[in-house]
Amino acid sequence: MRHFVIAGILVIVVSVLTFAGVYAADVMPMAASTQAGYIDWMWNVELIAMSFLFALIAVPMFYSFVVFRRKKGDTTDAEHIEGNTTLEIVWSIIPLFLVVIFAYLGAVNLADTLRADPNAMVIKVTGIQWSWKFEYPPVDGISVASDELHIPVGKQVLLQMTSTDVIHSFWVPEFRVKQDLVPGRITELHITPTREGDYIVRCAELCGTSHYNMLKPVFVSSQEDYDAWLAGEVEIARELQATPEGSGQLLVEANGCAACHSINGAAGIGPTWFGLFGSQEELSDGSTVTVDDAYLTESIHEPQAKIVAGFETQLMPTYGFTDQEISDIVAYIKTLR
Repeated sequence: MRHFVIAGILVIVVSVLTFAGVYAADVMPMAASTQAGYIDWMWNVELIAMSFLFALIAVPMFYSFVVFRRKKGDTTDAEHIEGNTTLEIVWSIIPLFLVVIFAYLGAVNLADTLRADPNAMVIKVTGIQWSWKFEYPPVDGISVASDELHIPVGKQVLLQMTSTDVIHSFWVPEFRVKQDLVPGRITELHITPTREGDYIVRCAELCGTSHYNMLKPVFVSSQEDYDAWLAGEVEIARELQATPEGSGQLLVEANGCAACHSINGAAGIGPTWFGLFGSQEELSDGSTVTVDDAYLTESIHEPQAKIVAGFETQLMPTYGFTDQEISDIVAYIKTLR
């Protein structure tokens, strides 16, 4: 009995020290949403259980190594043990109850995490190789879209998400929750931010060559600051929509075209647009082409029709722009000189 008492005390001590050590390591990023609170609570409960189970296995094992090791010169056989039916039943029934309890806690926690606010603000999210597009509720009939996510603190946001090409996954570590974006489907994610600040959204699903760089800023601000930002974006959109090149600029910014095509001459995944119009472009088959309206229109409508030399391994998706939208984008590219 003395050994059981000592081992039991050691199990408790090692459990507490293990939990305290892992907790002090602060492996989780700062929690910044209501959903993060539920998830972190569940994580801590599981961490307590893992610490106890680790100690329950490690302590008796090492205790036995030290206390019951064979003494020098002892060549006798160890005590023969047939088994203990009662013990086997106990260590089968108790884990079963623990699994059921954790299943219940997980279900309740999941329900809390997914709880929807009927008055949540809806933002449409599109994943693009390799960028993000966020569309905000229209103001005075004018829609605003950007590659940055702006949301007010303390208000639930419903993200309605899809992808134009492959599966992506929306993930802001400080919000904890994440959700896949699937081509041809609308998936949803509820987030209620609780801390103002700047964060980063990243893709958590391997999606291609520049998956590592599919990062965009997330700004959580007060309702007043959010409203001021949105009003400013609406005014800018109203002014830009007055001209074809302005409308093209809005389309380019909203669809993340700069993720592949720079507008300042810098090297990128795709050819730069700076000084592109009117230039001579060498193609992968050795021929050259003059970059005019017809070439740009074809390249946007059918990206693989003519491949620029040096970019043979890149695959530009088809975005489904209308003829008018393509015309506006071409008008914008003409201004990049």
